[in-house]
Amino acid sequence: MDSTPIRPKQRDEEAERTRLANRLRDAREYLGFSQDQVAQHLGISRSAMSNIETGQRKVEAVELTRLASLYKQPVTYFTGEPGAPGDSLPPDVEHLARKASKLTPKDREELARFADFLRLRTQSGGDTAAGGQ
Repeated sequence: MDSTPIRPKQRDEEAERTRLANRLRDAREYLGFSQDQVAQHLGISRSAMSNIETGQRKVEAVELTRLASLYKQPVTYFTGEPGAPGDSLPPDVEHLARKASKLTPKDREELARFADFLRLRTQSGGDTAAGGQ
C-alpha cells in the first residue's frame, strides 16, 4: 500500500469526483435505467460505468455531456456549479417536481391550478402553514 500522504488538493478532487458519481448514480436510478443500458449508450463496459458511479474512474467530458443529455439535465447539475438547477430548491419541492414529471400533461395542468389555488388561499389568509387551525 502506498504511504504517500494525501494532499488537500487531492482530497478536494476526490470529494468532487464522489459528488459527481453520486449525482450520476442518483439520476440513473431515478430514471430507471440500468448500468448496462447507460454503459451501452456510452459505448463502455458495465464495470466502467460502475467505476464511474463509485468515483473510481474519471468521467471524460464527452461522456459527461452524453450522460447529461440522456438524463435530461444540464452538465452543471452534475458538476455542482453554482446556479445549477436543483441547487436552490428545497428537497420537498424537488420531490414534488419529480412526482409531477410522471403525470400526464393534463394532470400537470390540474396540479398547477391546484397549486395556484393553495397559493392564493394562503395569501388571502384562508389557511396557515400549520394546517389552517
